[in-house]
Amino acid sequence: MPLSHVWPMSAGIGTNGHLFVSGFDVVSLAAEYDTPLYIYDEPTIRTMCKAYIDACTACGATDAIVHYAGKALLNTAIAQLVHAEGLALDVVSGGELALALHAGVPAGHIHMHGNAKTPRELDEALATGIGAIVVDNFDELRLLIHKTNLRKTPFPIQIRVTPDIAADTHQHIQTGHHTSKFGFPLEGLNQVGELLRNAPGLRLTAVHAHLGSQIFDPATHTAAVAVLVDQIAYLRNQYGIVIEALNIGGGLAVAYTDAQKAPNITAAVAAIWQALRDACTRNGLPQLRLELEPGRSIVARAGIAVYRVVGSKTIADVPRWVHVDGGMADNIRPALYGAKYTAVVANRLTAAIFERFAVSAAIVYTGNGRIGHFFTIEAAEDEFGTNVAVHDMLDEQRGRPSRTVQCASLVEFVRGEPTVSFDVLLVKGPIAIRKTFVTTPARKAAILPARLLGRAGFVF
Repeated sequence: MPLSHVWPMSAGIGTNGHLFVSGFDVVSLAAEYDTPLYIYDEPTIRTMCKAYIDACTACGATDAIVHYAGKALLNTAIAQLVHAEGLALDVVSGGELALALHAGVPAGHIHMHGNAKTPRELDEALATGIGAIVVDNFDELRLLIHKTNLRKTPFPIQIRVTPDIAADTHQHIQTGHHTSKFGFPLEGLNQVGELLRNAPGLRLTAVHAHLGSQIFDPATHTAAVAVLVDQIAYLRNQYGIVIEALNIGGGLAVAYTDAQKAPNITAAVAAIWQALRDACTRNGLPQLRLELEPGRSIVARAGIAVYRVVGSKTIADVPRWVHVDGGMADNIRPALYGAKYTAVVANRLTAAIFERFAVSAAIVYTGNGRIGHFFTIEAAEDEFGTNVAVHDMLDEQRGRPSRTVQCASLVEFVRGEPTVSFDVLLVKGPIAIRKTFVTTPARKAAILPARLLGRAGFVF
C-alpha cells in the first residue's frame, strides 16, 4: 500500500502494518540499529537528480549545469551518487571540500560557497583548482585579489548578488532581500567592477543569487533573473567584463505535509530558462548559460527519521504528550520558525485511529513547553517502544558543515537491489544527534556489525 507524496517514492505499508522503504521494514531496521535512525531512499534521490537534468533538456537549456547544494546533506555516498547522476557539487567549508574530493568528485565540478570562508579554506580551494569560488563580500574579494595577484592563469569566480527580492517564504529563510547577510548589494556592483579591473588573477564567470528556501512560486526566480541579467549587462558595458552564466541558485520547495504540493520541476526550470532568454535578448547579450543549485528538493523526500517512544504524560483537555528519543539537536526548525512535519507510527500504520498525540523531544527548550513540540500524530496507542517515523527531519541538519568537529553518526542508506541490504555511512559533520561515536578503530569495531566493517563508504 503506497503512502502520500511526502514520503520516499518507494515507501509503503507492509502486510504487517509496518512502514517499508525500498522493500525494507523500517521497524526491523530500527530494532537492528537502534534509534534515532536516519534512512535515505537512494532511488528517490536518483529520480530527483534526473528530474532536474531532464527539465533542462526539455526546455532547450542543453548547456545548463545543475549543482547539488551539499548543505542539504553531504557524505561520501551522496557526493558519489549525485556525481554519477551528472550533477556538479557545491560545498561550503574546507571539510566538505575534502569530503567531495575523497568521494572522487573532480575538482573542476566543485564550487565553494559561504559568507565566512576562512583564508585557509580559500587557499585550499585555490590549490585544489575547483570550478569556481562564489565570492560573497568585499573582504573576501580583496583577499582573493591579493592571493591570486601573481597567477599566470586567472582563477574562476562567481559573485553572489542580493537582487533585493523577498521570496514568499518564512523571513528566517529569505536570503535575496536587501538586508540579507549574504552577497553583494546591487549598489555595490560599481565597486566590484572597479576592483576586478585590477585583478589579473581572477576571472568573473557568473553572477549568482540564492533567494531562500521553500519557495513554491518560481515567479520569484524569474523576477530575479531579470534584475541579475540587467546587472550582467551593466558590468559588460561599464567595465568590459564578459560573463558566461547566470547561477540562479536553488530554493524550490518540498512538501512536508499532505496539504502542500511541491512545484513542478519541469515547469519551474522552463519558466526560469525563458526568463533568462528574454532578459538576454532585451539587454543585447549573447545567450547566458543557466546554472541551478537544488539541494533540499533533491534529498528531502528521500529521508525519514525513526524514533522510539520512551515515555508519555497525560494532561486534561489537551493532546497527550508522547516523548521520543530525539530532540532539538536533530532538527531545530520547529522551534525556530514553526516548521511542520508529517509523522506516522511506523509499526501501526493500519491500526484504527482514535487519539491525537503531541510528540515531544528529549532535548528541547520551549518556555512553557506547549508550543515547541516536534509534531502531532494520530494513532491507536502510544505503547512504550513504539517507533515514530518522521518524513524529512534531515535535510540541512545532518549536512551542516563543521570546521572543528568531525564525528561519526549512523545513517542508513537503502536501495531496492535485492542483493544489497543497505550501507552504513559515517558522516563528517556537526554533532547533531544522540547517536555519535568516537572514530577510533576499537570503537568502530564495537559499534558496527562485523559484516559492515571494511565496506566502502566509511568517511572519518
